[in-house]
Amino acid sequence: MQTEIFTHITEETIARCAAIIRNGGLLGIPTETVYGLGADALNEDAVRRIFEAKGRPQDNPLIIHVAEASWIARYCENVPESAYRLAEAFWPGPLTMILPRKKIVPLRTTGGLETVGVRCPNHPATLAVIRAADVPIAAPSGNLSGRPSPTTAEHMREDMDGRIDAILDGGACSVGVESTIIDLTVSPPCLLRPGGLPLESLRQVLGEVQVDKAVLQKMADGERPRAPGMKYRHYAPKAPVTVVTGDPHASAAYIRARAGAHTGVICFSEFAEMFTDCTVKTLGSALDKSEHARRVFDDLRFFDGTDVTEIFAQCPDATGLGLAVRNRLQKAAGFCVVEAKA
Repeated sequence: MQTEIFTHITEETIARCAAIIRNGGLLGIPTETVYGLGADALNEDAVRRIFEAKGRPQDNPLIIHVAEASWIARYCENVPESAYRLAEAFWPGPLTMILPRKKIVPLRTTGGLETVGVRCPNHPATLAVIRAADVPIAAPSGNLSGRPSPTTAEHMREDMDGRIDAILDGGACSVGVESTIIDLTVSPPCLLRPGGLPLESLRQVLGEVQVDKAVLQKMADGERPRAPGMKYRHYAPKAPVTVVTGDPHASAAYIRARAGAHTGVICFSEFAEMFTDCTVKTLGSALDKSEHARRVFDDLRFFDGTDVTEIFAQCPDATGLGLAVRNRLQKAAGFCVVEAKA
């Protein structure tokens, strides 16, 4: 298959992309979070091809992307009032809500679950494609399963060239980590995946929000994931990753004591000069969590083009967007985490 790259977003391009979706094809779509691998969420054969192209486990559910909040009632039933309050506050944006599915949404799309994740992405080109296709687009991150998520069209091309019909190049992603996933089928609501919308923002609207244990620890064998990104090893480069938490000065010192010529280091910008004999990528300033989110996947992906045999990563604290960045780094490390003592 020849994968076409659409680099100019025009009415004709949108129409061609919508036709790919309507005809059961696979399309790389830009969002504010990461690039997605999109297909008609209501077409079981198209959805099956998503799993095949990614090498994705069949029980790992997909998120469906809609054009606006009014579409929720098309695909979900028993929708709580809280869903519309969240949509009014945060859509379009990096928030996915888990709701009971209507039968029109295939079980193949939901990973066999009676619930479905729904979000409205904050990218004008992708919203235009959804409206033109007039179907929800199922779209996990557009990488091979387990690899770091793509935040540019070029990242996606590296993994998907020859596997899908086309990629719509909408520029670099502004958020850089996937959407936050909140389960509204339980009381109190439960955070299943931290992402581009901080937990603190959800609590301002909903009040109490629980945090699923899978956010910061590995799921047990046999447990079924209720949302994407919960169970399987994700975001991982080829070299093994160790995440080092704790005070930034302490974590930098811990890494420095163990780093060598073939060590990759992901660190805060303030500490980069400590690792001149290593291969280094920076997350940005220790205090800039928005920048950490934008850079984390690009940093992880970078090391696959080097000769490093191990990677150490500094890690922000778990407040604000730091919770999402920490989750992605720990998933990339298979929860190999060390706390550095000051």
